[in-house]
Amino acid sequence: MRKSYRSVCGNGKKAMCMLLSILLFSAVGQNSLAGNRETLDGLSGGVSSILNAPNGSAVEVINSTAKELNIELEKTEEIKEEIPSNLVMANVHQFMNVREEPSVDAARVGLMYKDCGGTIVDSTEGWTLVQSGNVLGWCNNDYLLFGDEAAKLAHSVGLTFATVNTDTVRLRESESDDAEVVCLAPRGEIYEVVGDTDGDWVCVDYEGGDAFVLAEYVDISFQIDVGETNEEIKEREAAELEAKRHVNYGEYTTDADTTLLLAALIQCEAGGEPYEGQVAVGAVVMNRVRSPAYPDSIHGVIYASGQFTPALNGKVNAVYESGKIKQSCIDAANEALSGVSNVGDFTHFRRDDGRAGLVIGHHVFY
Repeated sequence: MRKSYRSVCGNGKKAMCMLLSILLFSAVGQNSLAGNRETLDGLSGGVSSILNAPNGSAVEVINSTAKELNIELEKTEEIKEEIPSNLVMANVHQFMNVREEPSVDAARVGLMYKDCGGTIVDSTEGWTLVQSGNVLGWCNNDYLLFGDEAAKLAHSVGLTFATVNTDTVRLRESESDDAEVVCLAPRGEIYEVVGDTDGDWVCVDYEGGDAFVLAEYVDISFQIDVGETNEEIKEREAAELEAKRHVNYGEYTTDADTTLLLAALIQCEAGGEPYEGQVAVGAVVMNRVRSPAYPDSIHGVIYASGQFTPALNGKVNAVYESGKIKQSCIDAANEALSGVSNVGDFTHFRRDDGRAGLVIGHHVFY
C-alpha cells in the first residue's frame, strides 16, 4: 500500500505538520548512544510491536526462512546508511512533553507526537536534549527510541520526496524517453517517491498514479514529522478554529419579508456590534434552522419559546414594522442566508461573561 503524507500525520494532531528533512540531521553534532543501552533494552518490546504489525512495512522483522532473514539484514544495512546515528524517535501513542529542563516538573516548551523524530543535542541520566523542528528541549528517555530501533521506525513512517532541480522536467508514463509525457514539472515542484531511487529513473506519485522522472533532474530527500513549540501549537490551533468557523452550508431560499425579519432580529441582538458579530447572530439562527433540535423555519426559530428575548417582548416586531433596519444588518442577514457561517455550527450566544466559546465583539458564541 502506498504511503501518503496524510497517513503519516494521523490522529488529527498534525493538521499543519512540519517535516524534518534527513539532510538537516547532519547539521547537529554526533553524540554517543552507549550510555542509553539499558534504555534501549527496556524499549525493545515496544518497537517490536510496531514493526510486527501487518501493515506492509518495509522493515518488518521476518523470521521464517534463511532467505527472508538475509533480505531483512540487507534492509537493515540500507537503513543504517540512510539515517544517521544521532536520530531519536518518539515512542508514544499520541504525544509527549518536551521540557525546558530534564525534570517532570519543568515547564513544557513543546510537544513531540507519535512517529515524530529529532536529533540528539545532549543527554543526562534518564533524559535527552532533543532538537525536533523548531522545538528544543528535554525528553524523558522512557518515551524515546534510539539507534537501530529509531532508524527502523523512521524508515517505516518517513517519506521520500523528489524535488525538481532544473527549469522544466518531463514526467512520463514509463521508464523510457519515448514514453508519453503526463506533465511538465517546473523547478522546485515536489513529488512523493513511490519506488526505488537507485536507478536512472525515479517513480513518483502524480495525481494518484505513477509517473517517472529521470533521476538526474530531481533531488531526493527523506523526511519525517517533527514536534511543535508552544507558539506553533497555538498558531495551528487558531488556524484550525478559523477554518472551522468560516464555512458555507449552501443558500437558504426565502422571501424578502423573512429576510427583513432576520435582519430585524440581528439589529435587536447585535445592532451595535461589528459586522462580523451581526453575521454571527444570523448564522446562529440559520444553524438552528438546519438543526433537527429546532424548528425548521426562520420564523419558527426566532419566535421559539424561551429563545430570543427581543422576539418575545415585541421589539423584533416593532423594528420590522418600522422599516428602520440598518443596512449592515440586512447585509448580514443576506450573508447568513447565502450559507456563510463565521461561527461554525454553533447554535447559542450570550453576552461575553467569561464562558468558554468564540468571542466576537461583546458576545460569546458556543
